[in-house]
Amino acid sequence: MTTSVSDDPALDRDDRVDPALLRLGIVLILGTIVAVLDATIVSVAIDSIRRDLGSPLSTVQWVTTGYLLSFALVVPLSGWAAERFGAKQVWMTSLGFFVFSSALCGLAWSAGSLIAFRVLQGLGGGLIQPLGQSMIARAAGPRRLGRVMSMLVIPLTFAPLLGPLLGGLVLGHLSWPWIFYINVPIGVLTLALAVRILPPTPAQVGRRLDVTGLVLACPSVAALIYGLSEAAGGTPATAATVVVPVAAGATLFVCYVVHALRYPHDPLLDLRLFRDRAFAVAVSTSFLLGAALFSSMFMLPLYYQQARGQDALHAGLLLIPQDLGVAVSMMFAGRLADRMGGPRPIVLAGIALALLGTLPYTQVGDRPGEVLLAMGLFVRGAGIGATMTPAMAAVFKSVRPEQIPRAAGLSNVLYRIGGSVGTAVLAMVLQHETATRPVASAFGVSFWWAFGISALTVLPALRLAGRKHT
Repeated sequence: MTTSVSDDPALDRDDRVDPALLRLGIVLILGTIVAVLDATIVSVAIDSIRRDLGSPLSTVQWVTTGYLLSFALVVPLSGWAAERFGAKQVWMTSLGFFVFSSALCGLAWSAGSLIAFRVLQGLGGGLIQPLGQSMIARAAGPRRLGRVMSMLVIPLTFAPLLGPLLGGLVLGHLSWPWIFYINVPIGVLTLALAVRILPPTPAQVGRRLDVTGLVLACPSVAALIYGLSEAAGGTPATAATVVVPVAAGATLFVCYVVHALRYPHDPLLDLRLFRDRAFAVAVSTSFLLGAALFSSMFMLPLYYQQARGQDALHAGLLLIPQDLGVAVSMMFAGRLADRMGGPRPIVLAGIALALLGTLPYTQVGDRPGEVLLAMGLFVRGAGIGATMTPAMAAVFKSVRPEQIPRAAGLSNVLYRIGGSVGTAVLAMVLQHETATRPVASAFGVSFWWAFGISALTVLPALRLAGRKHT
């Protein structure tokens, strides 16, 4: 089932990206950038924060973990909140809360206060991206959805890569509070633009909250991501800090599935959307792409730091070819997918490029040259850029306009869980291989696993729409 996602039939008269739609995309990009970038930019400042606040690393680490958990905790609420209060209203409120919490983080006087403010910051930031996706999807219309969605996929793809680099630059010239202060002027500017540019969105006053689903789904997502992130951080897979949250999260999620399929009204995460084959295939592709993307983002900086002896800043600079590849392919992937009438050929071509670009890193035991690795990164980035935009657009093309907020919330939850699963798997593989092999060879084996995860995305991608639907 494929239907138009535009609320205004006039928007579908041609497939040009008009100035009004472009302005809408720019505003939503700015909001997404500050939220997603903040998830990784703080990682390079942990040691500075530890020294200045005089707290042990085990405590200060919750500056990152607290944000991650609160961010994940509210994502399932995005669909209900957009329908109940209006997407524009919730988006602006979330961004304002995020900006205010950023200023509080910069003013923190102790590790405890900083952790508390970071939790507040994550509660605001978690809704920005799915709400932005739903608004741009509804405004774009099916003919322009691929190329317009690329505007929101760019920060999603670039932020994890650029966060450590930007954080290193800020710390090189300023103190750690400025990592949070830089969000304030960008956020205030974005809010001022949003007041004038974002279209009004009606609220469904009678839209009831699925309280049971809230109690089950939100802690489930947070527990799963926490346990998987612990595994990705080097904690043994059998440790209680990994097993307990993963088991609890999985149990709660199973309970939620049973509840959601029986709930007579609209559940918090509408799993009934999976009854539509097109949606199920598109979200499955997005889940595996998240696993492939975030796991490789975890591996690449570690390889340059541990196997090549680079510091964090230089490791970030060495990843620039991948950024360039993403940027180049995103300029064309969405447009080509729109013109070809289906995402399948573009996504499959992107997966092939990503696999080709990963191959040089599977040979790191032989220490390949920097030029070959840079070329591999560029090709890999081109593959990532070619897959992300059409795959995400396919999610929204597969649902009716009124289902878009729920589709955005559900796909974002599964995308993030996919990223956490992929990262945890590669972290455990790397930990095991490092114990028995030289560092470079251990990374070579781990990159073969990354290659395998990327190859798995072919399975659902083969079932994506390959022709135009009306």
